[in-house]
Amino acid sequence: MPLSALPEESFQRVLCVVAHPDDMEYGTSAAVARWTARGIRVGYLLLTRGEAGMPNPPEETARLRVAEQRAACAAVGVEDLTVLEHPDGVLVYSLDLRRDICREIRRFKPDVVLGGGTDIDTPHGFEQADHRAAGLATLDALRDADNRWVFPEQVDDEGLEPHSVRWFLVPGLAGSGATHGVDVTGEPLRRGVASLEAHAAYLAALPEHPAPADFIPMFTAMSGKAMGVEHAVLFRARDLQAPPEFNSETTQD
Repeated sequence: MPLSALPEESFQRVLCVVAHPDDMEYGTSAAVARWTARGIRVGYLLLTRGEAGMPNPPEETARLRVAEQRAACAAVGVEDLTVLEHPDGVLVYSLDLRRDICREIRRFKPDVVLGGGTDIDTPHGFEQADHRAAGLATLDALRDADNRWVFPEQVDDEGLEPHSVRWFLVPGLAGSGATHGVDVTGEPLRRGVASLEAHAAYLAALPEHPAPADFIPMFTAMSGKAMGVEHAVLFRARDLQAPPEFNSETTQD
């Protein structure tokens, strides 16, 4: 049974929360290109500037990587980019991290938040520590944002309002918990590849990194088989406003 398409016809605003410049560009940005082409407003929240990701001095690296991220955003139609300055490489789960993500959710008012996974062992190997911290903090910030009494200074002093998110998405793979997909065949895939190519200096600093045009279409083709299309990006999707499901065997009359 092919995976279902995400109900993107109901999406109006999507906020993508990731740890580093380039985290969105390893396939997921192709889905973003499709969304923006359909008039969906997409914002990126980067928790670090990626300053530990190259051999250059950290401040030089940070400036370079943020500039490359802006170019990557332009390739897929993203105009809303917020970059925080939490430390790259040693990002930790904390109230400060939750507070910053909560603030952006309340400011941007997305109906969809795209975050990262929290698993240590993944199909790609052991997950990087910053990614795990970002994923868990994002998950908790979803609940924080809707509670007027969590980080109340954002409401009382900053003029932000509590906000309820409908969908939470985590990039996934066929056979590894993916529930839905986005068909990125054609122009969305081309723009997604271009968004990773925008990180030219960063990729050049990685020995033997394959060309984006060589490996991204290969992975999206594998995901496409799960949807019955040529190329796809897959997600684990959770409808946070759906009624809870109860086991009929435990439901009392």
